[in-house]
Amino acid sequence: MPNSMPDVANQSQAQTEGTLDWVGMSNIEVPLMVAASDAAERPVAAHVEAFVNLKDPKTKGIHMSRLYLLLDQLSTEGELSHSSLKQLLRDFIESHSDISDQAFIKFDFEYHLRRESLISRKKGWKAYPVSLTGRYDAGKLSLELAVDVPYSSTCPCSAALARQLIQEAFVEKFADKEVIDKATLHEWLGSTEGIVATPHSQRSTAEVKVKLAEDLEEFPIVALIDAVEGALKTPVQAAVKREDEQEFARLNGQNLMFCEDASRRLKHQLNQMPIFKDFWLRVNHYESLHAHDAVAIATKGVDSGYRA
Repeated sequence: MPNSMPDVANQSQAQTEGTLDWVGMSNIEVPLMVAASDAAERPVAAHVEAFVNLKDPKTKGIHMSRLYLLLDQLSTEGELSHSSLKQLLRDFIESHSDISDQAFIKFDFEYHLRRESLISRKKGWKAYPVSLTGRYDAGKLSLELAVDVPYSSTCPCSAALARQLIQEAFVEKFADKEVIDKATLHEWLGSTEGIVATPHSQRSTAEVKVKLAEDLEEFPIVALIDAVEGALKTPVQAAVKREDEQEFARLNGQNLMFCEDASRRLKHQLNQMPIFKDFWLRVNHYESLHAHDAVAIATKGVDSGYRA
């Protein structure tokens, strides 16, 4: 018979005694099927963090392979859903019942959606960074969904300044005319001389985190993305024809936004969605005028909830 292999984690005591908040693994690469509401199950390539606490001060270490194998079982035999994530956390603790009573897991992945263009209705893929986080602590479960949504923001101040320059150019061009015929004015407005200035806009990102209600089964990833894009009105596009680009320009012109405006729009929208018990949001406008970014942060403001 082969000799039994040593198990240092079980057979040795800690050289320096003490409890540890979290012990585990990060950057685990795992393919998964994700059960999300409003969409079919989708395969994702996730990077995962998996941890349990170490409550026994004398135990040398946890059994990391047990966490990995439980995660691998979910990858090969199941799907990532609200219930399977809860069960995975319980299994983490049960596999370390003598030394742990808390568990934590986080899945980071890109969630791909087919998005339709504004006018031509052409479709293309958009990838949204998503994080799903679960924590089990003394019998209490908390689940969090986070998404990053890109959009365009056009500066209201810059738009006002551009309009003033256009007005001044108009006055200068037609200063000696009492009456201007429609065709002449139409031609001038369509020239670079007529539109002498344009406002600055920039790609922006809304980072949103929400606490999920206990009665959900599938993750509301699509509902959250749609809510963010619907509130802001200027989501970054995938497939684009000229008519789509023109409509995008119109939407930007009709939805001028400081970062304060964008964050208030999102806060109002998320307050209308009872499936989210709490939320935290940050909008980042990556300025084209300045070398720095404009940022606004808001929370729902519930007791013991997210803090800015």
